[in-house]
Amino acid sequence: MMAVAVIASAAISALGRGQCATDAGRVSEPPRPALSREPALGLAHPVVGRAEVEAAGADRATALLVLAARDLVRELERALPDFRSRRARVLIGTSAGPMQAAQVAFSERATRGRSTRALAERAPYFSPLAELSRELGVACEMTQVLGACASSTLALGLGCRLLDLGEADLVIAGGYDALSSFVAAGFESLGALSRGEPAPFRAERDGMALGEGAALVALVRRSDAAPALGQILGFGASSDAVHQTAPDRTGSGVLAAAERALADAGLAPDSVDLVSAHATATPYNDAAESRALSRLFGSRPVPVHAFKAQIGHTLGAAGALETLSALSALERGVVPATLGKGPLEPGFSGELASVATPRALSTALKWSSAFGGLNAALVLAGSGVLSTGQRTPRRAVFTRASSAIVRGLELERLRALRPESAALAERADPATELALAAVTDLLSRTGHALSPNAAVVVGTAAATLEQNERFEARRREGRPVEPRRFPATSPSACAGVCSIVFGAHGPSFSVGSSAFAGREAFRVARLLVAAGDVDEALVVAVEDVGPVVSELFAAAGLAVPRRGAAAVLLTATGPGQPCDAECEPALSAGVLDLA
Repeated sequence: MMAVAVIASAAISALGRGQCATDAGRVSEPPRPALSREPALGLAHPVVGRAEVEAAGADRATALLVLAARDLVRELERALPDFRSRRARVLIGTSAGPMQAAQVAFSERATRGRSTRALAERAPYFSPLAELSRELGVACEMTQVLGACASSTLALGLGCRLLDLGEADLVIAGGYDALSSFVAAGFESLGALSRGEPAPFRAERDGMALGEGAALVALVRRSDAAPALGQILGFGASSDAVHQTAPDRTGSGVLAAAERALADAGLAPDSVDLVSAHATATPYNDAAESRALSRLFGSRPVPVHAFKAQIGHTLGAAGALETLSALSALERGVVPATLGKGPLEPGFSGELASVATPRALSTALKWSSAFGGLNAALVLAGSGVLSTGQRTPRRAVFTRASSAIVRGLELERLRALRPESAALAERADPATELALAAVTDLLSRTGHALSPNAAVVVGTAAATLEQNERFEARRREGRPVEPRRFPATSPSACAGVCSIVFGAHGPSFSVGSSAFAGREAFRVARLLVAAGDVDEALVVAVEDVGPVVSELFAAAGLAVPRRGAAAVLLTATGPGQPCDAECEPALSAGVLDLA
């Protein structure tokens, strides 16, 4: 990949707004903690990272995104005054979207039997993008990446691909998420939250603290750049294809993403000076990352930064905030310090600094992981580093096969394909059932053997609103929430389960910025194949529509999608129909119409 320059940025976290939100620390000083107690969330151990934002009468996540957009526009007007005339694309990642607004809409529907238009308009996952578009003042295509906790890292990587293949001259990318009682209850039910303060990579760590924030960056090709804040030299992504919530304990998934990012940058592991880790401080995640570090770097003690210990896990914003913190460290020549006390995780071969330490740094590796086993990685460099990367040649893409529009899963057909996965399918939520049915139909009718490195990209406008309302009803009524139900409230869940069931180790995630989410997924999957990230990609359009989606979409004046799913297989080799910009599937009430 050719080098991509970061020419402007905006960030908000519990540390503050602007550069202080991602501060790498002052030399010889310990890191500044920004966590506080938040009893209103109803947590047994209410330590969180709360950002400062005015959100009276509005969804808090939307308010964070809008504030970041205003700051970015101000920076862009200085760095690139003609940015509004450029061929632009916007890619925004989120995990929970406007969850606070959805909770209010669910509550009103439960008590009054309906929701007002104003509340219904704010409930869909894509609702914040309308305000984002107004703030940016740029008319362009938007993609909302629903990749759980790896969303914004993935958004930055996909943005680099758009620039590399010449599909845009300016990319605005990043992520956002806010604290909500819904998400807090879910993570607490999984036992993922710390009883005190997070201690990443420490032997006695017991979990994470939740946080909130937003971060946006403006990206251009390095050859087109004005003075830059830093560079992105490589991108890679993978899926564990092992479990819905637990990481591959061998570290193989995150290692694969890191190795792909380094290969994309044309660099060897010994060129990496700093690792910005996912580092949730949960027992299994940190152990998996420790193994990945050892397998990638051997016994070399690479400095590791675990930023979540300071600001909390900001979910969809985490990757972008941590990327900006790593770029700050590279530019200033400082190894950031990491909070936490006690002996290190056995087998941890990295270096954790207790105070910010001056050191010559050139490149950093940033990786993120998420529910469903998604991993994404970026290779970062300071603004003065000269890259030898070349433009990626565009590969031809073919539409190889498609499914019928399906309305339900026939387990016998799936058992015939993947007998070892039938038990997981039997426990699937309705949206995931539909996705599995569409892929099963495609593979059964064609007899195609899916590549182990295939990607799964799901497009959904309704996302998980039906599942979310069921989960929220129990919490709202004071009943214990069910841990097994929480993963299915993530819009990326069906992509992750598809990757597990069908053994697809390429990136697996969902997208959805509008009612045309199926077509959005098609374009993103085509990008991954054209850039050489994968040789095959499954595109799945899924709409789980019940009374919640029907009533909220109708109240908001939106077309109500039809329940169902369909799948398409894109490949880098024929036979098949050449898949260019003029060759896109039609949409039938929100579902890809390929019959």
